[in-house]
Amino acid sequence: MVGDEHSDPNLMNYLGATKRNMLGNHFWEYYVQDAPRIVLDKLEKCGYRVISMTGVGQTLVWCLHKESTQNSNYLPA
Repeated sequence: MVGDEHSDPNLMNYLGATKRNMLGNHFWEYYVQDAPRIVLDKLEKCGYRVISMTGVGQTLVWCLHKESTQNSNYLPA
């Protein structure tokens, strides 16, 4: 999972994510088929960096940060 229903659709498109709603959830999420390494590499090209990582059961969670800039064009050329 790479985002929720409030995530930037342009970024989700760049990541190749598809929007889905899992049975029983009252929210939508964006999901990718790529391995985490591929997604993290793409996000790094957009200016994001990993600031922490943890395991929750059998799930890995990465927290990323991107510095604010005047130019909101974050997709790589």
